[in-house]
Amino acid sequence: MFELLQPDRLLSRSEVELNFGVSRRFLEVSAVRGDGPPMIKIGRSVRYRVGDLREWIEARKVTSTSQEVI
Repeated sequence: MFELLQPDRLLSRSEVELNFGVSRRFLEVSAVRGDGPPMIKIGRSVRYRVGDLREWIEARKVTSTSQEVI
């Protein structure tokens, strides 16, 4: 399902969890800390662009558990 999503599609936190496996709780906490994927606020609603999520995930690719993510 991951590949079928258009890059500009906006997803809720629940949809991100379902489609990308990133927990809703992590998204909530990382939004406060500022170290999660980029988000879009529409009123009180928070959405994540599929293209931004893919880039954010790709940037965290490591080859060792001791390697730090920037």
